Amino acid sequence: MRMRLMLLGGGNALGQALIRLGAEEDIGFLAPRPPQDGWDAASLTQLLDDTRPDALINLAYYFDWFQAEAVSEQRLAGQERAIERLAELCQHHNIVLLQPSSYRVFDGSRATAYSEKDEPVPLGLRGRALWRIEQSVRATCPQHVLLRFGWLLDDSPDGTLGRFLSRAESPDELLMADDRRGNPTPVDDAARVIISVLKQLDCAAPLWGTYHYAGHEATTPLALGQAILTEARSLHTLAIEAPTAQAHATRADAVEEPQHAVLACKKILHTFGIKPRAWRAALPGLLDRFYRHG
Repeated sequence: MRMRLMLLGGGNALGQALIRLGAEEDIGFLAPRPPQDGWDAASLTQLLDDTRPDALINLAYYFDWFQAEAVSEQRLAGQERAIERLAELCQHHNIVLLQPSSYRVFDGSRATAYSEKDEPVPLGLRGRALWRIEQSVRATCPQHVLLRFGWLLDDSPDGTLGRFLSRAESPDELLMADDRRGNPTPVDDAARVIISVLKQLDCAAPLWGTYHYAGHEATTPLALGQAILTEARSLHTLAIEAPTAQAHATRADAVEEPQHAVLACKKILHTFGIKPRAWRAALPGLLDRFYRHG
């Protein structure tokens, strides 16, 4: 890798997966420790003025965007301002910006898979913030790659998977939507995709733009929950046998979470040669790591 790579968010689950995978391929990252209150416009300005990397992978707000149950409007507004400044700095210093985004930019009203050509109409606070961030990056920093991911699963104890497994230790009913669809995407698979994109950008291929990536095989939260419980039961004692079906419309998060969130991944396949991997095959390793670390 000729490019000097900077990683913001090296301490979170996706950042750690990226560092692990990079080490296997002899790819290193500058991964600065964030200030106590997180990255803001002033600290980012100082950082990039001092370091001048060739490419920057911004996972600084990974947990809030992909794993947290809810994020305040004020917190998201601060993150938007920081990324506006980050995009300006990347443009000024001629730094490639790789910025993650999410299926949440779509409202979930169509039953077929969303492609990059579909117009985003976000539902909740997070979706609207991510869509504004995408627009800001496009307008300010032409040398960008925006990667929209599906339902990201990681081994953090307080992430989506961790909260589900914690509830499964209680005999109370575990309700999951049976009429909501999306693509589970294990965090190691997302890291593989980022590394693959960086390798091609390292060859000076100007493949800027927006791309979708999500694990192979769309499913429902109910079926995903059952697959997780089946695998987890061999590693840990659980109190329930199976999740209970619930309609999307009756769920508390229906105002925030798209009912149909399946992503079409043809563009990333045709441009970068990246094929979606089956999420089911990655569950055993993901759960093993979750219980070993927990």
